[in-house]
Parts: sequence; C-alpha cells; structure tokens
Amino acid sequence: MIPRPRSVRTRLTLWYVGVLGGVLVLFVAGTSAVLFWTLRHQLDRRLREDVETVEGLLRLGPDGTLHVGQEARAGDMRTQRPQELIEVRDAQGAVLYRNEVLGGTPAPDEGVNGYTERSGRLGDGTRIRLVSRRHSVGARALLVRVAHSEEPLWNEFRRVVLVMLLGLPAGLLVAGLGGYALARRALAPVDAMACRAEEITAERLHARLPVENPDDELGHLARVFNDTLARLEGSFEQLRRFTADASHELRTPLTAIRSVGEVGLQQPAGSVDYRDVIGSMLEEAGRLTRLVDSLLTISRADAGRIELHRASTPLLPLAREAAALVEVLADEKGQQLTVEGDEGASAFVDPLIVRQALVNLIDNGIKYTPAGGWIRVCVEARGNESVVEVSDSGAGIAVEEQGKIFERFYRVEQSRSREGGGAGLGLPIVRWAVEAHGGAVEVKSRPGQGSAFRVKLPAGQVCACRTS
Repeated sequence: MIPRPRSVRTRLTLWYVGVLGGVLVLFVAGTSAVLFWTLRHQLDRRLREDVETVEGLLRLGPDGTLHVGQEARAGDMRTQRPQELIEVRDAQGAVLYRNEVLGGTPAPDEGVNGYTERSGRLGDGTRIRLVSRRHSVGARALLVRVAHSEEPLWNEFRRVVLVMLLGLPAGLLVAGLGGYALARRALAPVDAMACRAEEITAERLHARLPVENPDDELGHLARVFNDTLARLEGSFEQLRRFTADASHELRTPLTAIRSVGEVGLQQPAGSVDYRDVIGSMLEEAGRLTRLVDSLLTISRADAGRIELHRASTPLLPLAREAAALVEVLADEKGQQLTVEGDEGASAFVDPLIVRQALVNLIDNGIKYTPAGGWIRVCVEARGNESVVEVSDSGAGIAVEEQGKIFERFYRVEQSRSREGGGAGLGLPIVRWAVEAHGGAVEVKSRPGQGSAFRVKLPAGQVCACRTS
C-alpha cells in the first residue's frame, strides 16, 4: 500500500498532477484520433482523384485492346506518383494492367460498385489504402483499382504522437513544480496561522491570528478563529474574575465569623453578650449559606443538572409569595412593597424556580432603593406570554452597565458595602431561570429614575427549553 503523503501541499500537487495527467492523456488520445482520421481522409480523397484520372485515360483500340491515353499501350502505363499501385481488371477478374510500383505486388482481391475504401497489406507486408470502382469503356466492363502506401501516413502519425508523448512528462513536471509552488503560496497563510496559534496560551489569549485577505476562505477561517479566541479570552477572564470574586465572597464571612468568635472568647462577657456574638456569627453563616447555595445553583445550571417540573402556574399568587418572603426587609427600610396585576395571567413554568427568580428581583430592588422608597410588582397577560415587571424608585443603572449586570459577581457599584449589595449572583440566576423556561428578561433604567426589570414567560407549553 502506497503511504499517503503527510503534507497537504504535496497531496494537492499530486491530485493536481494526476488530474492534469488524465486530461492530457485524453487530449493526446483525442488529438491522435483526429490527426489519424484527417490524414486518412486526405489520402482517400487523393485516391478518388487518382481513380477518376485513370478512368479518363482508358481507351479501347480497334482491335479491342486497352490503351491508356493516346500514346500509351496496355502494359506500359506508369504512375507519376511514388508508392502508388494501379490495376485494371476485366469483368472476369483478369489483370489487364498493373504498374510496377510497390514491387508490382497484386492488391487484395476486393471491389464493389461505387467507391470502396479499404485498408490492407500487400504480400510483402506493406500497409496500403485501396480505392476501387467499376467502370465501363464502351461495352466493356472494367474494375479500376488504385492503392497508396500508408507507410508515410503512419510515419507522420507516429512522429506527431511521439512528440506529444515525449512532451507529456515534461509538461507534467513543469505543472507539478508550478502546482507545488502555487499550493505552497496558497497555504502560506495557514502556516502563518498555525505558527501563531502555537504561540497562543492561556496567558496570551489576547493574541490573534494574522488575516491577510479577509474576503477569501482562509481569511474567513482566520476571522472565525479570532472570534473564537475572543470568546475564550472573555470566558477565561470571566472565570478568573469568578474565581477571585467567589474566593473573596467566601473568605469575607468566614473571616467575620472567626473574628467575632475570637473577640468573644478574649473578652469576658455575660450571656447577653454571648448571644450577640452568636447572633453575629449566625448572621454571617446565613450569608455564607446563601452564597454557597447561589454558587451551587449556578454550577448545576451550567451542568444542566437542574430538572424543571413545569406546570401551568398563576403568576400573581406566585409574585405575592415571593414578595412575602422579603417583605420584612422592605419594612426595615420603611419601603412600600406592592403586588398587583391580572389574576388570570399564568405561565407553563416550574413555580419554585420562577419564584426564586422573582425573590431575587424584588430583593435586588429593596437593596438598591433608599429608605422610604417603593418597589412595585406588576403581573400582566399579553397574548401568548405573561409579563412580570419589578420596578423600583432606586438610583437606577447607567446605560453602559445594563449589559453587564447579568454577569456573575458583577455589581453596578463595586465600592458598595457588603451590607448594601449582594455577591452579584442574583441577576445571573434570574436570567438562567427565565431563559430555561423559554422566556426573556429585560431591564429599563436611567440614573436617578429607578429601574424596571421585565420578565416575559410563555403562557402555554413549549416544545423545548434550555436548562443551562
């Protein structure tokens, strides 16, 4: 078995040479066939002309003998062309005349009325082309036969074919070298991209592949790879930020628990003081538990391991349940929390998952709304979908940050205290919960004019929804 070349340019060159060789072989064969047919056609036409010439020279004498022209006698006729055999026979097949050209060897016995072209060989093996025709001189029936040697035709044919066959390998060699150079030049951008790709590591994801011509296929490939690298760079950056933020968020409550415990042990205190210490520790433990739960939810969602139990669920009672869970937080800040809307609005969702998303949105509004403000939850049915809008009178979100608030651990104001802001996982969980049900979440906000988060959910059953 012939080993397959490892180089693409070598394989392309071999394919190119193979296809070109096949085309050239077909061309040589076709050209040779046309050349041979043309040479033989010219020979046949010349033979017909010679037959007509001979017929015009035939005469019968008074004694019934055959004469050629006015001065020639039967048996003395000569042809003016070399390699030409002439025969004249009577009706019984007796030879009345035969010239001495081609050794005077008789041609093969054949002949029919009208022109008849035949190829054959003389007794000595010479190839001939023979034309015969019936002819009458007076009342006497004759058969005129003229033959030319085909050796000149075959010699010319062999010479031309030999030249083409000798030129074929040379042409293929030149084409192969040119094809290899062309393939090498065409694949040079691939080599450049491969060399650059070998240099790209996790620490150098900012590097990009060179794009020589963005309009051709290789340029399109390079642009696709660059887009992939950009997405990978963003994912790695998000992963690094996620790891750093998760470590920070986990370390902070753990440090607080440890500090409170150490201070409580170092200072003598009564039961009331210890209760305060334990309460502070439990508060930090609760914060840590919520953070771990959020991280587990995000992780399970990414892995597609959260199973949704969908059912047709009224959304207004679900919104009231979510508001009731965080209502105490609004009361502590003197905020007004209201839930209103269409009792008939429903969606085909997992009520537990959607309720958690609504809790996150309402809790988010409470955190970023100043004391004495308001948070409003409105439920509405709109055709084939139901909409839940959570709006507040908070500080609002800048336009350039609205596209980032659904990223993990992203907070609008990084300098917020941990008491005022969360870990930055609530809105990512909201987006996952809504999109897992085939819905969408939108935000409309302007700095100083509050924010409005609008959740759109399908009112009926959907065929397939994402769960990660």
